[in-house]
Amino acid sequence: MKFKVAWIGKTKEPAIRMLTDEYLKRLGRFSDVEAVTLKDESALLKLCSRDARGRYTLVLLDARGKQLTSEEFASWLRGHLEGSSSPLLFAVGPADGLSDEARHTATFLVSLGKMTIAHELARVVLLEQLYRAFTIMKGHPYHSGH
Repeated sequence: MKFKVAWIGKTKEPAIRMLTDEYLKRLGRFSDVEAVTLKDESALLKLCSRDARGRYTLVLLDARGKQLTSEEFASWLRGHLEGSSSPLLFAVGPADGLSDEARHTATFLVSLGKMTIAHELARVVLLEQLYRAFTIMKGHPYHSGH
């Protein structure tokens, strides 16, 4: 499966870049993943427009989204992989959040929890959870070590 993880805005912190690169490398063992830095929300919406080639299923990180356990997230991801030919686009918005238009464009809204997390850190948590989901699906021991 090929999918994208996108975020709005350049990364300022070297530690975030390092962790992002590490989890992208780990994910590459299980899937073809592409990281995309976008200038703004309109660039994100353009990627998901009906006119776009290979239209993506948009999954947004949003505080109002569904909270899932790691196992539930892995199950949702497996279900998408088995039941859809549409590539996934996971997106993390800017520091001030995303618009209602973006939320309505999304197929699925996921929350990382009730606490507010800095958007750059949320990206790392998302990448780690994607990696964890793949390890759960493949029976890899990473998840069992909690």
